[in-house]
Amino acid sequence: MHAAIVLLVLILTYVGMAAGRIAWLNVDRTGIALLAVIAMLVSGEMTLDDFGTNVDMPTLALLFAMMIISAQFAESGFIDFCARNFTSTRHGTTVLLALTVAVGGALSAVLANDILIVTIAPLLIAGARARGVDPRPFAIALAAATNAGSAATLIGNPQNMLLGSIGRLDFWMFVALCGVPSLFALATVFVVVWLQWRRRIVAGEPVDPAELPTVVVHPFDRNQTIKGAIALVVLLLLFLTSLPRELGALFIAAVLLANRKITSRTMIAAVDWPLLLLVACLFAITGALNQAGIASRLLGFLAEHTLLPNGVVPLTAFSLFVSNAFGSLPGAMLLLQVWPTPPPGVLYSLALLSTLAGNLLLSGSLTNVLIAERAARMGARLSFVDHAKAGVPIALVSLAFAIGWLLLTQTLPLLPTPVAIDQ
Repeated sequence: MHAAIVLLVLILTYVGMAAGRIAWLNVDRTGIALLAVIAMLVSGEMTLDDFGTNVDMPTLALLFAMMIISAQFAESGFIDFCARNFTSTRHGTTVLLALTVAVGGALSAVLANDILIVTIAPLLIAGARARGVDPRPFAIALAAATNAGSAATLIGNPQNMLLGSIGRLDFWMFVALCGVPSLFALATVFVVVWLQWRRRIVAGEPVDPAELPTVVVHPFDRNQTIKGAIALVVLLLLFLTSLPRELGALFIAAVLLANRKITSRTMIAAVDWPLLLLVACLFAITGALNQAGIASRLLGFLAEHTLLPNGVVPLTAFSLFVSNAFGSLPGAMLLLQVWPTPPPGVLYSLALLSTLAGNLLLSGSLTNVLIAERAARMGARLSFVDHAKAGVPIALVSLAFAIGWLLLTQTLPLLPTPVAIDQ
């Protein structure tokens, strides 16, 4: 009965996240996961000690630290500075599109995507409207470039941090394996969006800035930006040492919090606490699979029938499904609970493929949703069809290249191979 209840709660949780909300309640994915945990606690199927045991604290610590480091760049005005400079370029809209892709991709590789998007998206949309051009292609390009760029590093997005933390993946090896497909995906974003929108993004009549919605602007502080840049460089150097990356990141975050110019309250307020809560709740829910004995039995079944996704074909199919159904992060967490010790090649490949697959549909990643929400608030509604027209070819072309690259580098075989499971 315990196993049946745990499995039911898990299924309902993931179905709820796939739906995005409960039909007659305004509950998001974090709320759904939290309600599931509370239900298990109240019913006695989980204790608070179980909750604490299941949560992987190094992953949460790294997520928190990267958000603090990203908040330093947001509050120092560096992200605003980048947005204002490339949106005010005197060159044509083609250059503006290229800068959107380049800046979005580069920043997403080293900064927390949610903080980056919350800061840069309104400025980009306002800048495009002020130039009299349709902001939708630039919003699509920013979303896709952010996903593509974040695939290049272990700190680019939450699922990469999770896979890197639990699998103890090497940071620079990750860059070597995933950097080239990430760059190709960025080039694909520019080409696809330019081909689809080039005749509709010619400059028109500029819009009076007074008619645009109010956008929060962070004044540029050169000293605070330099401080953030030094902190980021030191963090990357620490990744060359044996110091656990979460401890190195926390140390850098602590140094940035001890700031005379930007208050610690401001920095901490910028942290995406709902995301951290979602991760903690999902750790608890998926961890209950192991405690109920479900995960080991499922792993044995999949291994016996050669169904584990240790080949490029099944892993790509898995990535496309989970990324666009309930998210790359929940999908990765579920896989790691069922298969706790996959080979490094599976982890590197899953991080790359699941991130690129997030470009397929508007619901494919949190980045897409955040940009669509902010575009709608600023009078530039981005529909599901608008995104899919560009997102589908971007995802399919970039995934095709990534598959070829993984096969060329022998990171993963094409088809699954038998796996010996220690019972």
